[in-house]
Amino acid sequence: MTDPQTLLRRLFDRAVAVADPMQSLAPYLPARPEGRVVVIGAGKASARMAEAVEAEWGPCEGLVITRYGYARPCQGIEIVEAAHPVPDAAGMRATARMLDLLEGLGEGDMVLALISGGASSLLVQPAGEMTLEDKQAVNAALLASGAPIGQMNVLRKHLSRVKGGQLAAAAYPARLHALLISDVPGDDPAMIGSGPTVGEGSTGDDALKIVARYGIDLPASARAVLAGQSGAVPPGDTRLSRVENVIYAAPVQSLEAAAEVARAQGISVQILGDALEGEARDVARDHAALAREVQAGLAPGAAPMLLLSGGELTVTRRGDGVGGPNAEYALALALALEGAAGIHALACDTDGVDGAAEVAGAVIGPDTLAEAQSAGVDPAQALAINDAHGFFGAIGGQVVTGPTLTNVNDFRAILIAPV
Repeated sequence: MTDPQTLLRRLFDRAVAVADPMQSLAPYLPARPEGRVVVIGAGKASARMAEAVEAEWGPCEGLVITRYGYARPCQGIEIVEAAHPVPDAAGMRATARMLDLLEGLGEGDMVLALISGGASSLLVQPAGEMTLEDKQAVNAALLASGAPIGQMNVLRKHLSRVKGGQLAAAAYPARLHALLISDVPGDDPAMIGSGPTVGEGSTGDDALKIVARYGIDLPASARAVLAGQSGAVPPGDTRLSRVENVIYAAPVQSLEAAAEVARAQGISVQILGDALEGEARDVARDHAALAREVQAGLAPGAAPMLLLSGGELTVTRRGDGVGGPNAEYALALALALEGAAGIHALACDTDGVDGAAEVAGAVIGPDTLAEAQSAGVDPAQALAINDAHGFFGAIGGQVVTGPTLTNVNDFRAILIAPV
């Protein structure tokens, strides 16, 4: 078998490659209509999606907002870069221009919307009297709350003028065809990018209950919006009657692609699921116990076992370190495994960015804790202050990819050899 950590990186690279819009989008693109077509989009993969569209259709009119550093060369579609995960003025200006582009479209026109993870932060039009600073404060509070992504997105929808179906409503009566890359557990289109093209059934009161449950500190202007009439568009609204939402890339496809690579190496594979949620360190402890159990059941000389999982884990901020859910999962896993022989693991975000660092994630093995001791870093203390990226940076365990131009959520792989 290939070196375990080299193999784990190959599996991750394969998972990312099959979700690359240049490889996966074309079969889902409808025939280009003869009338006016406007391409809009937002997300970490949206510029790559736009590039894939023009590779098939040729130059198009439109505007797409992506994360800084994620732009791609397009022939006609304008690519604007803005901040993620906390929005900025560039995203706000670009979103206003996108709405202007949709104004006045008729029944004979078509809008092609390209939505991927990250759109929640990149589409910025605060509701009510909220300012950009208020919006930034809300996003920062959400990211530190430990709330699952679905709960975060409910709040985002009711505090926005574009999320929760409102972007699609702005395009009506034009036909709107949305292509989506899923980065959310369960692949609910209403949760991808906070559902700018999908109707929303929750209410402002539901959002306030989430605020209370997770102790989220909101500006007064945001609380006023939630207490008033939400602009989110309910399912069944006439303005959504000409909308078609298509998820064409999802985490399960990437997990299956990685599994195929492993099986070709003679490795047995168990996929634990593509929609795992929970506190990263808690899930890591559960997975460590499972890995030990699996290893105990492997006969000497048996084929290694690979445990794969996807989804989106969360981190409740307790300290001031630099971390992210994948690195924190990997650190907690290493601590729980206590240097167990024959067990290696990788945990990375498929968009190449894990939490607050420009790092995809981390890789661990039986020597991780010994390497930490040699480097003079304390893994337990790093976990206590949410400094997983600092920890792995010190021992050379980071996985750095740069922008991957796609986003199908977290990728976790635990490779277990018999001992």
